[in-house]
Amino acid sequence: MTWRIAMTWMIYGASGYTGRLVADLALDRGERPVLAGRDPGKVAAFATPRGLPYRVFDLGDPDAVAEALRDVDVVAHCAGPFSATSAPMVEGCLRAGAHYLDITGEIDVFEAVFARHEDASRAGVVLLPGSGFDVVPTDCLAAMVAAELPTATHLDLAFHASGGISGGTLKSALEGAALGGRARIEGEVRAVPMAWRRREIPFPSGPRRVASLPWGDVSTAYRSTGIGNITTFAHLPGLARTGRRSARLSQVVMGSHVVQRLGKAAIGAAVRGPGRATRSRSWVEVYAEATAPDGASVSAALIGPDTYDLTADAVLRAVGALRSERPAPGAHTPATAFGADFVRRLHGVKIIEPAHR
Repeated sequence: MTWRIAMTWMIYGASGYTGRLVADLALDRGERPVLAGRDPGKVAAFATPRGLPYRVFDLGDPDAVAEALRDVDVVAHCAGPFSATSAPMVEGCLRAGAHYLDITGEIDVFEAVFARHEDASRAGVVLLPGSGFDVVPTDCLAAMVAAELPTATHLDLAFHASGGISGGTLKSALEGAALGGRARIEGEVRAVPMAWRRREIPFPSGPRRVASLPWGDVSTAYRSTGIGNITTFAHLPGLARTGRRSARLSQVVMGSHVVQRLGKAAIGAAVRGPGRATRSRSWVEVYAEATAPDGASVSAALIGPDTYDLTADAVLRAVGALRSERPAPGAHTPATAFGADFVRRLHGVKIIEPAHR
């Protein structure tokens, strides 16, 4: 792709919760992205008062997508659930020669995007899924501890977040619950029971019990570190007490088409995402631990702002880094695109440096 001196970039899904946060932060920083989405009324109502250009197109027509991106250098894709929206946007970006980034946390979406690596290389396009809370902090911490312990064969990643949640994230979580747990085992993504592992994590604020759940780093951290055994954890109310029998029952129930349809409809009607005041009081902690066969280990942690504010900041910085650093075309994780220290650029992030044990 040939870069223009004045880069044009687009936020697709700009009328959604996270898309609005990204757009408003972009304006605060002097950026003027093109806003886009599929609902003419919502996109126009958001873009017009802000004086920003906008486009309306549906992702169901690949030719229409490519045409809408004809003069766009970078697309920040914020319209989930990404299980339905990522593939057509990636295809449109490849056809149009536009770089792609998104804010997904879905393992299957990461795997599908990484499968287009060769296509992206030939097209001169960078594909960068997971440019938000999932997975920038965890991916960069994973790369840090792996660099400190090159013989590591196992990697545990965990997070603990306060604050609220948006409707889009809840819809993705509802889909994920139907798939059950997954982990990277001997280099392969494998199905495991939800909460199949439990442990105590020494977060910066103090130790907390966590349980395993399927997080995007099951896909991305393998590409960033080469470590073949990866488990992702979270501290969530009730998760650490979930038994395998109840986890299997929950998976069966959540897998029902009726439950998925009704659940997503209810989320769309009732959930709006945390407001500014709630986000200002919220924070996230992330922990990474790499372990070698001889028992040696290296751990690191970070404290950051609310996950949605962190996401908006990370997207803006990823767009800027694509402009200034121009990573090699192909499919990337945040750490392979910009290095493990990319997370240090984010506002309000404090790193607890890697420590050997």
